[in-house]
Order: sequence, then C-alpha cells, then structure tokens
Amino acid sequence: MKKRLSREEKSKMFVVDVINKMFEIAGHDVTYDDIKDRKDNWFQEWTMTYEQGDQWKKFGILELKKRFKFNQHLAEREIGMINLMWGLKYSNWPK
Repeated sequence: MKKRLSREEKSKMFVVDVINKMFEIAGHDVTYDDIKDRKDNWFQEWTMTYEQGDQWKKFGILELKKRFKFNQHLAEREIGMINLMWGLKYSNWPK
C-alpha cells in the first residue's frame, strides 16, 4: 500500500513543481535542484516577461485548486506569495 503524503510534503512538492514550471515557461535550462542550496539572490539572475509570468501564475492557480482544493481567491493569494518569494524578475514590466 502506498503511503499518503502529508500536507507539508505536498506543499514542498508543489513548490518544486511550480519553480520548475517557472523556469520552463521562461525558457531557462535550470531546475529546482540547481538552485535549492543557493543562499544568494539566484532569482535575480534570470528574467521572464510579464506575459510569461502571467502564464506561470495561471498554471500555479490551477495546480493549487487541483492539489489543495483552494478556491480562486485563496489560490491567487498563495501564488502571489510564491511569486514574491521565488519568482523571477520581469524583463518588461508594464508601466
């Protein structure tokens, strides 16, 4: 019988998946494993466009709703926090 993952394990798995997807959408050949032990500001080395960031947030919102049964508001808030903590900087922020 397969062991059920705890909420904390699911959360960690989600963060890994969403960071990997961010790099994939932004077109960078980097994964979570490449940056997980870095203590510097690794997230400032790479950029993504505003459109790529929007696509990544939509992916994150759908995944949060699917994996954790979040409603729209809670999923948007959570992906916003994830973007603040681990999101890449935007190369073309709209004015």
